[in-house]
Order: sequence, then structure tokens, then C-alpha cells
Amino acid sequence: MTTTAEQTAESHVFEADVARLLHMMVHSVYSDRNVFLRELISNAADACEKLRYEAIETPSLLGADAESRITLTLDEENRQLVVEDNGIGMSRDEMIEALGTIARSGTRAFMERIEASKAAEGAQLIGQFGVGFYSCFMVAERVDVISHRAGSQDAWIWASDGKGSYSVSPANLAEVPPRGTRIVLHLMEDAKQYTSRWTVERIVKEQSGHVPVAIRIAEKPGSEPVQITDGSALWTKSKSEVTKEEYTDFYRGVSGQYDEPALTVHFRAEGRHEYTALAFIPGTQPFEMLDPERKGRMKLYVKRVFITDDAELLPRYLRFVRGLVDTADLPLNVSREMIQESPILMAIRKGMTSRVITAVEKLGESDAEAFLKFWENFGAVLKEGIYEDFERRAQLMALARFRTSASGEGYRSLAEYLRDIKEGQNAIYYLTGDSLDQLKASPQLEGFRARGIEVLYLTDSVDSFWAMNAPEFEGRAFKSITQGAADLAQFAKLDGQTTQEPESGSMATFLAFAKQTLAEHTADVRASDRLTESAVCLVAPEDGYDRQMEKILRNAGRLEDAAKPILEINLVHPLIKAIASVEGDALYQEDAAFLLLDQARILDGDRPANPRRFAERLARVFQRSVQS
Repeated sequence: MTTTAEQTAESHVFEADVARLLHMMVHSVYSDRNVFLRELISNAADACEKLRYEAIETPSLLGADAESRITLTLDEENRQLVVEDNGIGMSRDEMIEALGTIARSGTRAFMERIEASKAAEGAQLIGQFGVGFYSCFMVAERVDVISHRAGSQDAWIWASDGKGSYSVSPANLAEVPPRGTRIVLHLMEDAKQYTSRWTVERIVKEQSGHVPVAIRIAEKPGSEPVQITDGSALWTKSKSEVTKEEYTDFYRGVSGQYDEPALTVHFRAEGRHEYTALAFIPGTQPFEMLDPERKGRMKLYVKRVFITDDAELLPRYLRFVRGLVDTADLPLNVSREMIQESPILMAIRKGMTSRVITAVEKLGESDAEAFLKFWENFGAVLKEGIYEDFERRAQLMALARFRTSASGEGYRSLAEYLRDIKEGQNAIYYLTGDSLDQLKASPQLEGFRARGIEVLYLTDSVDSFWAMNAPEFEGRAFKSITQGAADLAQFAKLDGQTTQEPESGSMATFLAFAKQTLAEHTADVRASDRLTESAVCLVAPEDGYDRQMEKILRNAGRLEDAAKPILEINLVHPLIKAIASVEGDALYQEDAAFLLLDQARILDGDRPANPRRFAERLARVFQRSVQS
């Protein structure tokens, strides 16, 4: 840094978000310190790719140095590691925005600024360093970033110790790269191993061996760099040329995860549209996977030039898939609007979706254990496609696996369900709820379990939507056991017992009384053939939503007036017999009717409609039982 630069250095304080991020990055986010090198190399590769993109319209930016490269220089004597690229570089304002404010992945912002530049003469475009840049403070006590933006006559130095502030000052053009960015890491004492060629080369080949920019290493300042990766794109190779370890390495780089892929889909499509795709299904759940608003993470390349990671190359129910598509059928200067409206991209999306689903089907056929692990990780999201993707509904339903009343601790497919279906059973029965334990204890299940009729246990929030909208599977309709009549009388119980009839007319009298008393709160009160152990349960009317769907919509503020439930009563239950046998005490029977309704609500996971009135009625019933 020159004396002039020192005199004109500007001091800045990190935004509060960045200060917190730095603390998290150093102490919480990464358990493996080696990852800082991968993050810096990824940023450098992005800078080179973005230069290539801008050079499509402004070839002069490349000058006489058209070959992209990343150079790592080791300086053991001064305990320094330098990461340098000849990419797009940064201006002063871009440097402050990228390194002094909260970091962003930058690709969306980059594309939006390209679009905005069409209306702004001479607009400056630059991608952002990602959050990963700050990982360098895990190993460095100070970091200097020297950057010279392509086409600019100014260069700048950003410096910080990562403890709350940074400085920006002009750099002497004679001392900076012709273009691009040089990052100088002043390593901590316990990080001096990163000046060892063996250590650095091993990390680079393990974590960044397939970035699309050649990487060179110089063992000391001034020595001739040696190329250690060739910058060849892994996806351009045939599957037979790529090892499992190389796929895993590339997957970790493109996904930002550290697990191994559960499934790799690598193919080249030829014909009307030509493209190469390399997609991975992660071995573990990405943290943002369950957010339905989260778009996928597939990158779009055109002739190996990165375009965007915001193109919807897969439907949202496959948003857990990571990877890329590289096509030669799109123009390099494709805009966001063209991407959204492109019939080529629509064809690629259709082809990609079919390939991924087919690969999952093959996994289910060849490796049941691996498929079930996949299903446990991603089944909840994949089921969104059952009601979103009509064209592939049958395929997705065939892929689905369920815990059922007959599956024990395992899973069953719909094909297995139909294989064991009862004679005369015309529906696929299901029960929705918040947890498996809750469903197994559901009173609505009792009659089905007593007759050996299998019921699907659906515990994901998406289940209520697809089950209601899926008309049938192989000719059998889906039916919630918490909605409408059960029609179980035609099926014999497993223990050979038949449905017991009420022993006296008092049962019918109490049933009629309860129906009249609870008329404002229920659509009907009727005898139940689905209850065998519990006294009461609630079911939804035949038309409309089932009980769980009503709860979901009500909690989301999407259902103002829920349908009145139906109260079903087990007329052969000892409690009901005892209540019905009490004659001449209308207040007692009224209290009993309301208490039975509240009991059914509690069994259904709800609260009593009026807790105070519930307590008063319960007290009167207790008092009467003590006095009698």
C-alpha cells in the first residue's frame, strides 16, 4: 500500500448484520476450516464467469488475456496465502457493497443489474462475494482485498481484521493485477499449514477440482505457477469417465452441502433440443427444503457460461434437487424475460423432470433401503406434485410410501395396499393428523382396525391437500375415515363378533335427546359403526373438508365458517348405557350430552368449546355421582 493510499484510506464500520455474521462464521457455521479455500475459489471462478458474460457485449474487457485462471501463491516466510483471479474485479463502491454490507449469493442481483443496465448507459455490473468470503477470518488475522475492475483506470484495497471495521483506499495501478481480484490472507499462527503446497493442493483437488476455471499454484512469491486443475467442466465428460469421488466432490461444490448424494442423474439429451444435465438428490435434507416458496437450486449454463440459478428448471416439488443444465440452444445474451418465456427451457424442464422421477423409480426397484431413506428425507415435498402435476400424478402416487395401520414400523406403497384390500372395499382409506402417535390413538380408527381394514397414516401437512384432490388410484377413490359414513357393517370383525344392537329403547331416546340438545353445535348425532372402544368421536359431513383439513384452513385464517361436525356415539359403550339409563333428570342428560361432545373434541386434538361451561358441567356430574 502506497503512502498516498494510506493518507486517503477511508475507515468504515461493518453493518451490524455483518459483524454478527463474522462471529457466526468463525465460531459456528463451519466445523471444517479448510472450507474457506473452497469458498474463495468459488468466488474467484464466479468472477471469471461473469467477466466472460460481460465480454460477450464488450470484448475489449478481455484485452490480450482471454484465458481465465485462478492462482494460489504460498508465502511460508511471511505466513501468507494469496488467492488471485483475472475475473471481473470490483470498483470502490462495489467493494464496499460486497464486503462491507450483508453478503448475498449475488446471482439474482447480478442478473437484475444486467437487465437494469439496458436502460442505464455505462452501468457497472459485478457479482457479489457470497457469505463464504467471511469464512477466511477463520484462518486469517487480517485480510487484504486488492481489486481492479476490468475496463477501469482505478484499483482499490479493502482491508480488515474482521473485528468490526474495515478500510478502503486507492491502490497504485503498477502494484495491482491488470484486472481481477487478489486476496491476501495474513494467516494466524495455528493456520500456517495453509502455506504448505501439499496441504493446499490436496484441499483444492478434493473440494474445487472441477470449477470451470484452471487453478495454478506457486510455491513461493515470484516462482513459476504450476497448473493443478485444468478447468474442464465435469458435466461435459461421459459418465464412464467420472468416478464416484469426483461426482461427490462436484456435488458438494454445487450444493454447498457436505453429505454424499443419494442419487446422481447425468445425461446428455440430443434431438430437437440438445443439453447436458448433471443433477443430484442430496443424502440429507437441505435446511430450506420445506419452504414451499423456495425455488430450486439448479444452475443454468449456456455453452459453459453461467447464466443464472433463478431459472425454474424443475418444478417446485423437486426443489431439493441440486445441479445444473448446460445448453447450446439458447443465446448467450439471454435475458430473464426470455428465460421465463422460452419454449426451449420449457422442453428442458419437462425432460429434466421426467429423468429425475425415472431415476427415483429405478432406485425404488433396485435398492429398497436407499429408496426409503430418500422417501423419509423428501417424501413430504415430492407429494406436493400429486396435486400440482396432473401429468405425472399416477407416477408420483406409485412412488409414494406410507405408514399404515398394517405396516408396523415400515412403509407400504399404494400397490401393496390394493394387493391386500378387502373384498367389497371400494375406497382407499386414510387418516390425517399431526403425529403418528395421535393417529394410532384416534377413535375413528377403531372400527377399521377391528375389521382388519388398512388405513393410511398421513402426518405431513401436504397430505390433506393431495388426498382431497387425488380422485383415485387404479380405480379406487381416496376416503378420509374422519368424514362421512364409514359403511363398515358389510365387513366382519376379526374376532368374529357382530355389531351389537342397543339393549333397550332408552338408547334411542338418549340419541334423539342428544341430537336435539346439540343441534346448534352439530350437524347430526348418530349411532356409530366405526367405534369399538371409545364412547364418542367427531366426523366431518360427507361434503366439504375432512377434520384435519378444516383445522389447517382455520389456523391459516382461510376458513371463516367451518361446517358443523357430526357426533357419533357408540351405543354399546358402558358409559353411554349408564347415561341412557338415567331417567327423569333432564339437566344431567343435558350436561352429559355436552360433556360427550367436548370429550370428542378433546380426542380430536381440540379444546372444549367453552372451558368454563365444560368445568361447570363436569362439577355437576361429579357431584351427582358422589351423592347417588
